[in-house]
Amino acid sequence: MGVIGEELDIDFVVSVGDNFYDTGLRDVDDKSFQESFTKIYTANSLQKQWYNVLGNHDYRGNAVAQLEPILRKIDSRWLCLRSFMVDAELADLFFLDTTPFVKKYWKHPKKNRYDWREVAPRKRYISGLLKDLEVALGESTATWKIVIGHHTLRSVSEHGETPELVKLLLPLLIDYGVDIYINGHDHCLQHITSSDSYIHFLTSGGGSKAWRGIIMPTAENLRFFYDGQGFVSLQLNTTRAKIKFYDVFGDVLHEWIISKEFLYHYIV
Repeated sequence: MGVIGEELDIDFVVSVGDNFYDTGLRDVDDKSFQESFTKIYTANSLQKQWYNVLGNHDYRGNAVAQLEPILRKIDSRWLCLRSFMVDAELADLFFLDTTPFVKKYWKHPKKNRYDWREVAPRKRYISGLLKDLEVALGESTATWKIVIGHHTLRSVSEHGETPELVKLLLPLLIDYGVDIYINGHDHCLQHITSSDSYIHFLTSGGGSKAWRGIIMPTAENLRFFYDGQGFVSLQLNTTRAKIKFYDVFGDVLHEWIISKEFLYHYIV
């Protein structure tokens, strides 16, 4: 990541959740923050702003701790909020807290404990979140609209699609012309396009515990699947978005260009 970050002269880094595996942070003094973040991403090119969302494993710990401003004093790169928007000039990035959508975490948590402070009751929280997102998408005049959440919308791997998001979130993304949805959750790399919209669904979940050996049939267009570790880069200008998937050595596994100039999607 450091090598590619230097080659591309990146502006910022996005983390799609499950920031601290397996049960998030214990509190703001948890050594995992520095051991799994500060002391890992040490390359000069990665000393940029990091935008983070929460994943389901973060909710199994002290989810509120990851939101605390004191962590930014420990490492100024860190920014984690439940849901927020970033104006990146050419693009508006909408970061979404997807874990509360998933009913089974509330009704059948098994042995896991979820930190629902500042979230419960579920229906009211989700309703407010969706209303805020709809307003923000409607007001956006950016060339590119990108939504980022932890959970999958389209996936052929272990977790598959998240029904609650397909029902409640996907129609909004289609109606407001979202270009790209980026998620984690499944521990692999994926690129899927759909026959009923122009949205590109990117899974960047190759940070840990990959090689699950699971791939399922899909009615969608599976452009790329890699059951291993890696990461994704995204370069934007006024007419093109260049997506690249890399393995851990920085070798390009898959490259795709979305062109707004010709409203045509093609592979390189």
